[in-house]
Amino acid sequence: MHSVSQLISKFPRAELISLPTPVERLDRMSNKLGIDLWMKRDDLTGLSFGGNKTRQLEYYIGAAVEKKAHTILITGAVQSNFVRTAAAAAAKFGMKSILQLEERVPDMGSMYYSSGNVLLSNLLDVEHMYFPEGENESGADAALAKRAAELVAHGQVPFIIPLGIDHPPLGSVGYVKGGAELADQMPEFDVGIVPSGSGATHGGLLTGLRLSGINSPIYGICVRRDAVQQKNRMNRLTQKLAELLDIERPFKQEDILTWDGTLAPGYGQVGQKSLYALKLMAQTEGIMLDPVYTSKTFAGLLGLLEEGRILPGQKVLMLHTGGLPAIFSYQESLIN
Repeated sequence: MHSVSQLISKFPRAELISLPTPVERLDRMSNKLGIDLWMKRDDLTGLSFGGNKTRQLEYYIGAAVEKKAHTILITGAVQSNFVRTAAAAAAKFGMKSILQLEERVPDMGSMYYSSGNVLLSNLLDVEHMYFPEGENESGADAALAKRAAELVAHGQVPFIIPLGIDHPPLGSVGYVKGGAELADQMPEFDVGIVPSGSGATHGGLLTGLRLSGINSPIYGICVRRDAVQQKNRMNRLTQKLAELLDIERPFKQEDILTWDGTLAPGYGQVGQKSLYALKLMAQTEGIMLDPVYTSKTFAGLLGLLEEGRILPGQKVLMLHTGGLPAIFSYQESLIN
């Protein structure tokens, strides 16, 4: 079996997190649901309200520092946790940030465009770009490449954190490391539950766990695409990750589990199932979930339990990926 530490040692890492993040048992929720529920608290990674993107950014920023970059360029939705955390990481290493925001979520109120991650990014003194299409990853990457070329012409060194699936998934290396960390903390559990959006967290964690000898089913709860589309994306991404690590992928395609029963009404939109899950977690454990990723993930856990894919008494591990600043930009959806 490959040693994860050896596999990832070739990638430069910018230290952004005090590791490991805690794993804690949710006693009251376990009693309520009739399962043995644990949570990996990657909402506690620090750096501008934390979240899972910090693990990914340790490797992107590491590569940028090695390149002696002056500026980080990245694309995300208006309320992207990734762009907010990237701006904070860049500031920590003395770099500027250019954040390209996409319109992915229709019919949002004014708070969506001014609070939450947008407010934090503005406090970090970033340059904003806007891209009108929310489902054109190659177009968004091309727009960043054009802006980067302008910086080069003025003697700057830019570093692009790409959006598209065709690029090497460097950020996933952070969750290969995270999977090995989780395996040390919890060497046995029956089912794992993670959000699945870009796929970098889901794919890296699955790879890290399998390389560490944990073969429990890991369900990726779809937050952006339906289960078939997401599984196809995950298949491509994890193959590319294996190539990046220079190994054979440590699982087959059928081991990639995606579930979309709480995706509706769509990416970045709060449905009744996710609102119920968010309130249930808050009122039972005092833990806040975000409206875009983790509330749908916990709602997915409830759905899998209802369908019998999670059985009574099983030990279940849920990854909390953070994203909490978005709560404040979704006030109109959460107070109804």
